Amino acid sequence: MAIKPRILLQDEKFEVTLKRLCHQLIEVHNDFSQSVIIGLQPRGIYLARRIQKELMHILKKKNIPCGELDITFFRDDFRRKGLTPNKTNIDFIIEDKNVILVDDVLYTGRTIRAGLDALLAFGRPKDVELLVLVDRRFQRHVPIQAKYIGISIDSIASQNVKVEWLESDGTDKVTLLNK
Repeated sequence: MAIKPRILLQDEKFEVTLKRLCHQLIEVHNDFSQSVIIGLQPRGIYLARRIQKELMHILKKKNIPCGELDITFFRDDFRRKGLTPNKTNIDFIIEDKNVILVDDVLYTGRTIRAGLDALLAFGRPKDVELLVLVDRRFQRHVPIQAKYIGISIDSIASQNVKVEWLESDGTDKVTLLNK
């Protein structure tokens, strides 16, 4: 008997979660004069852009630096998966800045580890924090944890988390699927 997919976030709850994450960031980073946002390619960039847009709206700022980081060549499974590189776009200095690294789902931690390695090519940040929309707890392969979490879920290895973004998928939704 197949288990039905379960919708974890959608519509208003999705938006409220993003706004809550922004307010948590403001509590720590104030006006973002010493902080930057960097989304991990390919799916973390959607969350990073949304966070940037909402922060600029709340803070009434014209710009909060937000970049996109490709981690393809820093992944430990790069050769096995035959991954296609994405574009890196970081047109600001991260040296001595507070970096908020953003991804959609934290699962094993390997993607974040690759992101940390790739980030060092751009300088030495003052501090690095992790923001994720979904934290799949209890599945880590490396000791990494997020400081800002949209939702935490307990899932098993035979399940997948699918995050859909309005910009690429036509809807904002997080679904727990069974393989």
